[in-house]
Amino acid sequence: MTIKSFKGRLADGGQNTIVLHTNDGTTGYKIVKFEILPVLPATVTGEHVVQIFKIEQTTVPTVDPIIDFSDNTLLGSAIMGNGTNFQFSIPGAVVFDNEIFNQDIYITHTDAHAAGECNYYLELEQIKLDLNENTVATLKDIRNLDV
Repeated sequence: MTIKSFKGRLADGGQNTIVLHTNDGTTGYKIVKFEILPVLPATVTGEHVVQIFKIEQTTVPTVDPIIDFSDNTLLGSAIMGNGTNFQFSIPGAVVFDNEIFNQDIYITHTDAHAAGECNYYLELEQIKLDLNENTVATLKDIRNLDV
């Protein structure tokens, strides 16, 4: 089992791309760890929502984020509150799907309280896909595209 880790920083309304696609699609991934941490946890109040999607988001809200588990392109979501009156960050919820994917993924951030920034840390298990698994993962990705 090979684990690949990714970390980054997102502004309010920001989106990062994690490049995972290959020419033959025989490498799949599954989320094994997803954590977030505000950039300024004790000096700026924030309410952070970080989400992982299978498709690029055309817009990322800077207020009133929506977490919709019926969205088949949503792979994971994390929330966290922090602020000066707490003197530390309050852990929220982290939920992620055990789905296997073989294309790029997109991480978005919304600070529902202010325009703060947030860090993320993501671990993906790398999985060798056989022809059938490759076909299923690729067809799921194609189905999620707006054509």
